Amino acid sequence: MNVGVISMRYTRALLKYATLNGDADKVYAEMGVLAQSYIDVPRLRTSLDNPVLSDDRKIQLCETACGGSVCDSTRNFIALVLKSGRINLLQFMANSYVDLYRKQNNITRGKLITAVSVSSDMRERMCKMVEERTHNRVEFVTEVDPSIIGGFILEYDNNRLDSSISATLRRTLQQLNVQ
Repeated sequence: MNVGVISMRYTRALLKYATLNGDADKVYAEMGVLAQSYIDVPRLRTSLDNPVLSDDRKIQLCETACGGSVCDSTRNFIALVLKSGRINLLQFMANSYVDLYRKQNNITRGKLITAVSVSSDMRERMCKMVEERTHNRVEFVTEVDPSIIGGFILEYDNNRLDSSISATLRRTLQQLNVQ
């Protein structure tokens, strides 16, 4: 059976269960932390796949990877996934839950990359601009990347607005080489 199909079945069930229990927002935050934990700690996957590790220890490890203290919906979900022998798919389920929750709640991810840190006022203006264009709530992150020299790069949905000095210099050099 397809990993994506299995993951989505569990994910949809978790979203429905968490929504009924009033935990959908908490589970969203915990699944986001869990998904990031898989990226930050590559040994997490191998530890959870280890047959020597007891189920109680695996549950404890998953809860820690979710940020420590988890809500009942997350705890019950992890126990179900473990009991049904699908713990190897937990990373996919966490990512799928985050995506499904965002889609259901009209949330767009936005990212602003600048050469130096920006003021909260500038961050808010960019966030509002993305909200107006997408008509969605925006989860906005900022990143500092000195290699862009100046200006900014704004990313959201499948859009990318690159107004950085490094990109302008690259385009200018390409035009000079062509002529």
